[in-house]
Amino acid sequence: MPPLREYRPSDFDALWALDQICFPRGIAYSKRELREFLELPASFALVDEDNSHVAGFIVATVVEEAGYIITIDVHPDHRRTGLGSRLLTAAESRLSAAHVEAILLEVAVDNEAAIAFYKRHGFQMLRRLPQYYSTGDDAWRMAKPLSR
Repeated sequence: MPPLREYRPSDFDALWALDQICFPRGIAYSKRELREFLELPASFALVDEDNSHVAGFIVATVVEEAGYIITIDVHPDHRRTGLGSRLLTAAESRLSAAHVEAILLEVAVDNEAAIAFYKRHGFQMLRRLPQYYSTGDDAWRMAKPLSR
C-alpha cells in the first residue's frame, strides 16, 4: 500500500469530484466551500492514490484547542479496504502532534455507516445539530478526546 501523501493544489478537481460521488447534494461541498477548507491556515489534507487516481482523502484543521475532521472521502471502489481507517488514523496522529485536546466532526444523522465507523474509532455522540445541512437535515456532533 503506497503511503498517504500531502494534498497538492493540482488535486483539487479530483478531490471535489470524489466528494460529489461520496455525498448527496446539499451535504457534498461546493467547489468554493472545499477550496476554503483546504486554504484554512491550520488545515491539512492527506491523499491516497491508486494508479494516479484519488482513491480517498481526508481534510482536517485545528480550531483553538480542538482538531476538526472536515471530511473523509473514500471512492466506492475502495470502501471496506481499511482506507478510511488509514486516513483517519493518520489525521489523528497529525492532530495529536498539534497538541489538540479532542477531535470533533459532524455527520448526517442518517449516515449509519459513517456513525458506526466513527464509533469504532472511539468517537462519541455529543449532540444533535438541527438543520445543520442546507437540505434541512440534522447532523450529529461527535468527539474523541485525545490523551496527552
